[in-house]
Amino acid sequence: MRLPVYLDYNATTPVDPRVLEVMLPWFTENFGNAASRTHLYGWTAEEAVATARKQVAKLLRANPKEVAFTSGATEANNLAIKGVFERYSYKGKHIITLATEHKAVLDTCHHLEQLGAEVTYLIPATDGLITPQQVADVMRPDTILVSVMYANNEIGVIQPIRELATIAHNGGALFHTDATQAVGKLPIDMAEEGIDLLSLSAHKLYGPKGIGALAVRQGIDIIAQMDGGGHERGRRSGTLNVPGIVGLGKACEIAQKEMTGETARLALLRDCLEKGILANIPHTFVNGHMQHRLAHLTNICFEHVDGENLLLSLKDIAVSTGSACTSASVLPSYILKILGLTDDQAYASLRFSLGRFTTKEEIDFALQHIIEVVERMRVQSAV
Repeated sequence: MRLPVYLDYNATTPVDPRVLEVMLPWFTENFGNAASRTHLYGWTAEEAVATARKQVAKLLRANPKEVAFTSGATEANNLAIKGVFERYSYKGKHIITLATEHKAVLDTCHHLEQLGAEVTYLIPATDGLITPQQVADVMRPDTILVSVMYANNEIGVIQPIRELATIAHNGGALFHTDATQAVGKLPIDMAEEGIDLLSLSAHKLYGPKGIGALAVRQGIDIIAQMDGGGHERGRRSGTLNVPGIVGLGKACEIAQKEMTGETARLALLRDCLEKGILANIPHTFVNGHMQHRLAHLTNICFEHVDGENLLLSLKDIAVSTGSACTSASVLPSYILKILGLTDDQAYASLRFSLGRFTTKEEIDFALQHIIEVVERMRVQSAV
């Protein structure tokens, strides 16, 4: 067993060896530019991109023409929200989102506020969920977009996407979801669920870093944020990252085939870890809803323990206190604070996210390690 045991799959996943295998030839043998349509090298690359586009679309139950490749979910979120605002601001400038969204959404909204947008930030209940009624209550005639994360990156809570999209559409607005943590882990049907725009990133589902996608339902027009060549049907200019795109496509294909079994296996391992912690370590509790959440994740608060010291003391397991994109911050998780935790509770909360290569042996080891470290720290603090 390799140490430290990796339990931070929500931050990033290792590239699946099957994904790496199909990517490698596109770095050397098949190095053509997919936009070079005058020779075999370009045609071969273009065909590979088309295949990957179909693989991504199949996972989302979307049309391949609706998939635009980006550098990742952050760019996809920017393209979706800014692209809608610039295109439809003549109809209105009101956007609805959650205060618990990823910074890629929140910071984009803050940027648009400087340009005249009016943004409503909804506060979820203490379990992390919002209700369709909350969205309905703040809908306005000038609302052009509702953006709600499919599954929260820190606590794993899954929002009622279908119902929220219905509310948005009934009010004449578009519906966007940052589905970065949901794609490949939950069955998604864009058309059936009423999703107009969906963001995803390959490195969260065992693909490479630096590649993602924005799926945009046919008939919806957005303004490109990257100009210079009109690639991706005019939505995102720039030479296509063919190896990354091929890897993303393969990762989606694997997820399509293995999602059901993988979800069931990880739920058992997650429950084993979670129940073991709660049963053996007093003054612990789970953050977020216990049912409407991702199967591979638990976020647990260890009260009466210094959070920073706890993280540093758990040397044999790799976990986090929240989003990898905000881990450099010395502030407590803004998501947990919004849910009502105190600063001390938020600091002392750890996110455990399991993945495809997590084993029962690793979970047993991690559980014992956590119990020993917390007990030792509490004894020392009581002296």
